[in-house]
Parts: sequence; C-alpha cells; structure tokens
Amino acid sequence: MFSNTDTITITRPDDWHLHLRDGAVLDSVVADTARQFARAIIMPNLKPPVINTAQALAYRDRIRAALDRASIEQAAFTPLMTLYLTDNTSAQEVLTASESAAVHGIKLYPAGATTNSDAGVTDLLGRCAKALEAMQRLGMPLLVHGEVTDPAIDLFDREAVFIDRVMIPLRREFPELKVVFEHLTTREGVDYVRQAQGPVAATITAHHLLYNRNALFQGGIRPHWYCLPVLKRETHRQALLDAATGQSDRFFLGTDSAPHPKGLKEHACGCAGCYTALHAMELYATAFESVGRLDRLEAFASLNGPAFYGLPVNQGKLTLQRQPYSIPEELPMADSSVVPLAAGESLGWKALA
Repeated sequence: MFSNTDTITITRPDDWHLHLRDGAVLDSVVADTARQFARAIIMPNLKPPVINTAQALAYRDRIRAALDRASIEQAAFTPLMTLYLTDNTSAQEVLTASESAAVHGIKLYPAGATTNSDAGVTDLLGRCAKALEAMQRLGMPLLVHGEVTDPAIDLFDREAVFIDRVMIPLRREFPELKVVFEHLTTREGVDYVRQAQGPVAATITAHHLLYNRNALFQGGIRPHWYCLPVLKRETHRQALLDAATGQSDRFFLGTDSAPHPKGLKEHACGCAGCYTALHAMELYATAFESVGRLDRLEAFASLNGPAFYGLPVNQGKLTLQRQPYSIPEELPMADSSVVPLAAGESLGWKALA
C-alpha cells in the first residue's frame, strides 16, 4: 500500500510512554512531543515522584503552562497523567485517581530498576494487593517496568525473569487487571504478551526496533544508545519488529523518550535513556519500512493504544514525507544540551509540521 509512495498520512499518533521531566527541562522538551503526538502518557518518576492525584494534577498544570510558553494550543496536545505506585499506595488513592479523569495509569517501578526509581515497589503482591484490587475493579491500567532488580540476574535476562517472577503470579491473582508491559525488549516478552490471558498489552520503543546491543559499542562505548531496559540481541529486535508490524492489536507505540543532559550521559556513570521525542515518527517509519510494513504504522501508532486505554481515536492527521532528514548533533536543554538518538545521522523520512 505504501511501498512506492513519497508521503504517508496517518491518524495523528499518541505516545503511550514519555518522560517530560520538570522545570526548565520540561520547557525545553515538551514542544518536540506536541509537534508529532496528540496525547502522551506522562511518566511520574520525578524528584520527588508523583504519588497521588493532587500531585498529578499539579504536574499537568505545569505541563500546560510549558505548552503555553511554547505557543502550543492546549487543544493540540493532551498530557495523560500517571501515578507512581509505592508500597503505600491505597485503594482510596486509586479511586481518587480514577474519578479525576486525568490519571490514566499507575506505574510500577521495581525499586532501583531505572532513573528515579528508588521509591519503587519492594513486594508487589505483598504490599500492593489492595491497590491492585481497586485498579482491577475500576479498570485502571498498571504500567510495568518489566525487569527484576535482583543483582544475581544478568542484565540481559531481567525481562524474561520478570515474566516468571512477577507477571505470571500477578495475572494469577488479578486476571482482569489491565496491564501494559512497557518498553518491551525480548522475544520472551513478545511471546508472553501475545499469549497472555486477559487485558495485557505492550509498548515498544523506536530504538528497540532499530538497534541491537551492538549499537552500544560501535567504535567505542556510545552512551547515547544506553537505555533501560538495555538493547538486546538481534533475535530479540527481530521479534519486536514482527510484533509491532504484525496483526495483533496488543502492541503500540511508546517512545520512552528520556532527556538527560549531555554531560550526565557522557559520564563515568552515565544515565540511562534515549532522547527520541524530536524525531520519533521518523524513526518508527524507518523501522516499519525496513520490513516493508508501512501499511501497519497507523495501527501501531494511532489505533491500538486508544483501543486498549478506552479512549477515542484522534481526529487530526500526521503526514510523513520521504526526504532526507539530518538529526541534529545536539539540542538546547535548560542550561545544558541533550543529544538525540543517532545524532548526526540521516533518516529517509520527515514529519511535516
């Protein structure tokens, strides 16, 4: 359908996994997302984390103010807020979040799993059962960072072990709980999501579709390709591509775009996260074209996510044009700069404003 065309027009997409940060960094990055996406699920791992509805609403107000400062109309972009699940999240807080109509998910970070996750859950079924029961009853999705943090488990195996240790027992106890397995990275993860009983879905990033773990080491250590979950073997990348471009509606777009200052990435202990908000749809189009499945891009980017979250499909459109697009070497961010993924390289597609 799209194999010989120079333009692709799809329903305006959504980003179902996004880090916007806060303060001056928020001002620097929010416009990149709003330029391409109509909505985004906003991650709550700020310092301090967003653990209740009042904090989520206040964060939404700060995002809206940043949109105003960037001269972006409020109707053009809707932030979909989330809460950070802790050992102390109550069933009442889940109810408050559900009734707010602003909070669209509650995020599970196993303690220590990724950036700003120190306040994460230590024992999901032991400490969070009442909150999970309320989420299941109210239809509030649980958004999981699907890795164990056991130091005895190899970094590249942590997603597969998470399925055995966390997902399977969780689904046994709460079979109707809506779960999004975020930033899926492995063949085991793909197989689990495809076969799981009940309402289970997954987001997939552009970088996990385009790169395997060799990208981290081409010509030396390349910190701007370092993220968590880390890039995996080529067999896993191929499995993700097959899932994203296939017929299942359980897989949809989530960039996991995560801005970090250049100096904290190019550092003795560099931060995890890839900045892709600037050129997300160009990256996804490149991945889908690589396997001749541009015809599946709209379902993945624009249709499957709203269906799972129970939200309407966007009314607007986004057009991508086949033309060379050079990714900037770096971008201003607060009092520093951020290096976008694949900086200095060229892509074959450009999203039109």
